[in-house]
Amino acid sequence: MESQNYLGIYISKTAATIVCLQGRERNLARCFSVSLEQAEGRDLAAVADLIARRCTEVVPEYRNCEVSVALDCAMFMQHQLRSEFTDPKKIAATVRFDTEEALATDVTDVAIAFKIDSSDQTGSMLDVFTVQRKILSELIVSLQRNNIDPVTIEPDIHCLSRFIRLNVSIPEGSRPFFGLLSCRNGYFIVPRQSNDDSQKRSVLRTFLMGSAQNRGKLLAGDIPVTMALAGAAEPINCLRVFDSAGSVDCQQLGEELGIETGSLDLAQFAAVNPEALGQCPDLVDFAIAYGAALVHWEKAEGVNFRSDFMPYQGGKLRLQKALKFASYSVAVLLFAVGLYFQLQLLQTNKYRSRLRNKFAKAYSTVMFDHKMPAQSGPVKKLADELRRIRNVKSGQLSITGEEAISAKLTMVVEAFNKCAARANLNIDTVSITTKSISIAGDTSSRQSTLELREALEATKLGNLQDRLESKAGRDSFQITIVPAK
Repeated sequence: MESQNYLGIYISKTAATIVCLQGRERNLARCFSVSLEQAEGRDLAAVADLIARRCTEVVPEYRNCEVSVALDCAMFMQHQLRSEFTDPKKIAATVRFDTEEALATDVTDVAIAFKIDSSDQTGSMLDVFTVQRKILSELIVSLQRNNIDPVTIEPDIHCLSRFIRLNVSIPEGSRPFFGLLSCRNGYFIVPRQSNDDSQKRSVLRTFLMGSAQNRGKLLAGDIPVTMALAGAAEPINCLRVFDSAGSVDCQQLGEELGIETGSLDLAQFAAVNPEALGQCPDLVDFAIAYGAALVHWEKAEGVNFRSDFMPYQGGKLRLQKALKFASYSVAVLLFAVGLYFQLQLLQTNKYRSRLRNKFAKAYSTVMFDHKMPAQSGPVKKLADELRRIRNVKSGQLSITGEEAISAKLTMVVEAFNKCAARANLNIDTVSITTKSISIAGDTSSRQSTLELREALEATKLGNLQDRLESKAGRDSFQITIVPAK
């Protein structure tokens, strides 16, 4: 089974950086940058075409990736607001009104995302990010036209903060300040030690830089201001700096600020060899794109502009809806099939019941739930015949003609009675004449047939001739008794 790939795309004014992470282990599969100098007019449609074309060459399976996009700080604005609520759901329901009141401007054409900096009993401090809906609409439609549907669209500073939070280990008791300078932008990040500590503020600040600015002086002047925003109750005790241009002297900066200062190795924290970053000239852009791809590993809800405008309706949601529809269809089909066969069964039972009622009276004598009718005539006749035979044996009557035949029949019946119960005897025919007696039937076994034969021999009616045969689990016989001369 192939591992799921996650694509992080950072879009700025001049370049787009793409990072592809593979599997739940966050292995870096590919990373590269696309220069947007070739985009006609640098509009977002042309930018999306260049990104898709380059992804087709480097990441052919990008259509099956979970995609997240980071926007450059030149495309959005950041504001500090206070909300009366601490519940994220209530803040999300009122942040648009708070933003409109604080900015004193109409926010109808603006998409809003926010992050809770700190909370107390009186409310919460928020970092609110706003971007023009027109920019978002054009970007999303252009990417979707190239089979790229981003799950999230976030500010670059938030993606960079996620990269540091998930990849950079901060010693316990340390309150670090991270300053990162790319070719175009500057980023100041003071992370919160724990997401559960809602009282401490996390500071995110981003700003544009000119190519001619002195980066060391810029940091020396802006860092104290940003440190003041973090609050005096939480003193910052170390400074970590990364400059993509390599022009900042960390030792000199630390002496000017009076704080421990060191450099930050982004490639080391990303667990990537520097050779693998050959196609990413700016490591800050790489870290932002990497942080965008890491959104799928973060449990907390990110700062997502798509939550407020054009919510994600990608392939996963369509697949879930298709599976839900298929399950409903299968359930209805199974119910219809079950109902059909149930009706067939009811109809069959109804027909069977009608036939039973029709023939119950006619076949009542052979049905299991009725007793056999009492017939006293044959019993009385056999008793009379037995009495007559006894009289013959005693000499009171003589046997001639039909009386002789009756006497022989009686003796045969007595032989039957001796072994009928043990032998499970069935008699098919009994033929008695003055010259012979023929008996046909079957017993449960050959041994039972032999017992019957011995009983017949005991009558001394004559010589026995038999023919025995086993059929269907029964022992069939045909015995002929010829009187001795």
